[in-house]
Amino acid sequence: MQNSIDEWEYEEISIGDIKNMLETHDIEVESPDGFIEVLDFVDKGMHKQFVFVSTRGEIVRCSGGHLFETDIGWISAENISIYKTTVNVLHDDGKYYKSSVVESNLDIPIVDISVNHDNHRYYTNGVSSHNTGAGKTLVMCHQAAANLMFGKNVLYITMEMAEERIAERIDANLLDISLDDLSGMSLDTYQRKIQRLKDKTPGKLIIKEYPTGSANAGHIRYLLNDMKLKLDFVPDIVFIDYLNLCTSFRLKGAAASNSYTIIKSIAEELRGLAMEFDIPVVTATQANRSAYGNSDIDLTNTSECIFSDEKVEKRDGTLTKIKEVKPGDQIKSNDGYKTVMFAHHEKIKKCFKITTNSGKTIICSEDHVFPTDTGRISIKTGLEIGNKLSSN
Repeated sequence: MQNSIDEWEYEEISIGDIKNMLETHDIEVESPDGFIEVLDFVDKGMHKQFVFVSTRGEIVRCSGGHLFETDIGWISAENISIYKTTVNVLHDDGKYYKSSVVESNLDIPIVDISVNHDNHRYYTNGVSSHNTGAGKTLVMCHQAAANLMFGKNVLYITMEMAEERIAERIDANLLDISLDDLSGMSLDTYQRKIQRLKDKTPGKLIIKEYPTGSANAGHIRYLLNDMKLKLDFVPDIVFIDYLNLCTSFRLKGAAASNSYTIIKSIAEELRGLAMEFDIPVVTATQANRSAYGNSDIDLTNTSECIFSDEKVEKRDGTLTKIKEVKPGDQIKSNDGYKTVMFAHHEKIKKCFKITTNSGKTIICSEDHVFPTDTGRISIKTGLEIGNKLSSN
């Protein structure tokens, strides 16, 4: 954590302590991607407790939806528990250890954090975990329930939560009750209320679960054709929860290492799927802090790092160092003047000097993204001599 621009303190704290500290400190947490910024703290209320234990001795108490990074992708605590198996989970020494999860009979208060990195992961007790959702599933379940009540056929594809958990959330929306009230309802009462809803709407709901990071537009195309042939079910709308957990059928291997490129490709493939079947496809993505407050979020909302003494032009025509820019300032860009939403603190990073044919130079980190004639590229993702940079 940071008290001032020149002073950093390193200490172990509980995740619950972050809530109050965010009000007065810049907080970074350790992750497989280095120390990364904490954007937000989310109180998720009471949930059933699941206990994760690894052969290295690490213990994590969490909800069933908590995701752990395994050697075959992200898997929820609940799914590890259901299948009563051990999985190999990434730890902070870079190694995978056999781990298991058991469900307890306790309800515990659950909190989580959102971090500013494309991978959305951080270490919890030394175990690689996926950061919190920002309400994506909550919103899509609400929209799915609303479409059902309008008589629409709804297909909900989940790659994060189990089918049963999505069904619970949609049922709670339809019945206008809390999840706690739903779980405490008797079977007779539940069946009676659901039958009343069925009498009001002809809409049908199908929920399909895919393992995290395993499905692409091709799998969904096959699913749509299969449901039409075998179930005589044609959805009026498809919800995919969510974009970042899909894969691309066009990009493989090294080509998929650039997170901007892979997410862009997935979005294009899903758009093509929607046009092919002439149905709306609704999904979500997790934006970083540069997108907060932006009414027109796009895939360019990524973290960029540039030397603090480099200068930008303000609306009044003056040049100022980036480290002196404040939220609210308007600075020049390729498409007009943009308002600064956040100004990140200085960090020490390895930097590179870029020189153009015109003699202009810029000093930046390997993560800084440049718009070029072949797309947005950073030094890390392949910027090389000969690329043409966009300029004013």
